[in-house]
Amino acid sequence: MKFSSNTMTLNGTEVPFLTHNRLSKIPFINHAFSTRLGGVSENEFTSMNLSFGRGDCDENVTENYKRFCKSAGFDYESLVASAQVHETVVRRVTEKDRGVGIYRPKDMLSVDALITDSLNVTLVTYYADCTPVFFVDTKRKAIGLAHAGWRGTVGNIVGETVKAMNREFGTEADDLVCAVGPVIGVCCYEVSKDCADEFRKLFSEDCKVINKADKPDKFMIDLSLANSLLLQRAGVNSENIIISDLCTKCNSDLLWSHRATQGKRGTMSAFMCLK
Repeated sequence: MKFSSNTMTLNGTEVPFLTHNRLSKIPFINHAFSTRLGGVSENEFTSMNLSFGRGDCDENVTENYKRFCKSAGFDYESLVASAQVHETVVRRVTEKDRGVGIYRPKDMLSVDALITDSLNVTLVTYYADCTPVFFVDTKRKAIGLAHAGWRGTVGNIVGETVKAMNREFGTEADDLVCAVGPVIGVCCYEVSKDCADEFRKLFSEDCKVINKADKPDKFMIDLSLANSLLLQRAGVNSENIIISDLCTKCNSDLLWSHRATQGKRGTMSAFMCLK
């Protein structure tokens, strides 16, 4: 297993997990990002798969959650999961939502970001190349997690999350610390012209979000930079935006990558709670 990062730390032994170095300095939150290691799933899901919807045995996924929570310091009973469909719906959750998407059925069909200011609630969102974005309101002690694939990115899910936190908690963008990634990097994220054109609607031609690939009519997209720029448009200070230097495809021995596995994979999760 290779691991090299200036922005994140690999923690744990039997059940490894990643943390953002900057977020770890915020005393009132706990956060973590899972790897593909340390679980009980088998075959193409080996071994830390945290998705109930890909054909893995539910009992194995449940055991993976329990093992991960024990290692990373989360209360399994407090988990609340998203219901991602690559849209821009933001949902506020409270203690009454504990268990939704984990040991209680999902009660919404489209949620790509979760926010809360409640204690005893752990937000959970899913990834396997798409962009995780962590939001921490350092003044009002509110948090959020957003899932930004390319559709969510061009739909500005991060801007919608900032708006929702302002509406629900009075969050000011100046008070936010945001962490982006791990995500498939510009080194590996090749897209068609149609996809690149969607990014051109948001960013200028000379922006480094969109880069020519070696193949005709193919482009390399920088999802981390795109979401960072959109956070800045939403008012978040650039010095309060941390971008992970881990590419999921380049590190596919540690992290699940949809492209590296050609879709035969498990799923990682981002976790965050107030404490």
